[in-house]
Amino acid sequence: MTPLVLGVIGHVDHGKTALVRALTGEDTDRLPEEKQRGVSIALGFAHLRVGSDTDIDLIDMPGHERFVRTMISGATGMDAMLLVVAANEGSKPQTVEHVDITSTSPNCSGAWR
Repeated sequence: MTPLVLGVIGHVDHGKTALVRALTGEDTDRLPEEKQRGVSIALGFAHLRVGSDTDIDLIDMPGHERFVRTMISGATGMDAMLLVVAANEGSKPQTVEHVDITSTSPNCSGAWR
């Protein structure tokens, strides 16, 4: 079995949690405050099996600037990152910030540039 840890990153309200839910059927916003505010606060976790031999652990990372420390803690140890950008808004401040943070990750260094 091949395991893969995939961080889902990007600006707040660009659809990271919705994408993870569409792929896995799991809602990674589990805290009452997240449900009430409609914004991820904590790291969210979901699992996706691809074929018979690949498991992908998705980590949905908060996109809001106030939760960047939480995002940083989730970025360590990732095998890859999936950058989510809303087509109707394009790149925003946390999009760039998340790319900058993950480009210094030992496993993903240099993958963005």
